[in-house]
Amino acid sequence: MRALDGRLAGASYRAIAEALFYPSRIASEPWKTGPLRDTVIRLARTGFAMMRGDYRKLLGPRRRD
Repeated sequence: MRALDGRLAGASYRAIAEALFYPSRIASEPWKTGPLRDTVIRLARTGFAMMRGDYRKLLGPRRRD
């Protein structure tokens, strides 16, 4: 959700990564090809999906009584 909030506020993926993770970790890996960038993008996309209503998937499949 923090990644989603950052994107909605206009923050770059790198700025979001700096807010979520230690800056030393970001500096130690190449940004364009590093797995941390992919993680932040995935977090933001998941946040957007949840905002659009996919949060119900967290509850699991519906049970029939």
